[in-house]
Amino acid sequence: MAKKSLIERELKREKLAAKYAAKYAELKAIANDAKRPDGERDAARLGLQKLPRNANPTRQRNRCEMTGRPRGTFRQFGLGRAKVREMAFAGDIPGVTKASW
Repeated sequence: MAKKSLIERELKREKLAAKYAAKYAELKAIANDAKRPDGERDAARLGLQKLPRNANPTRQRNRCEMTGRPRGTFRQFGLGRAKVREMAFAGDIPGVTKASW
């Protein structure tokens, strides 16, 4: 089980990223638009820098929903590898079976 503080930090990052998502996308589009004047693009880049650091979606980490484990997380299930294995063997994940050949 991950530390409670690390799980809470990730939740805080998700909330901040959601709060600033529209502004972030707008400034990013202006900064990447080659047809706009350089001054406007520079102002957009400065605006991106002024946003909170944790508002950047790339700072988020995928974690297991049950244990909070940061590594070995399956995006399809939102679970860590150990929990996927455990739940698949128990038959709790529909359509997932143990491979045999």
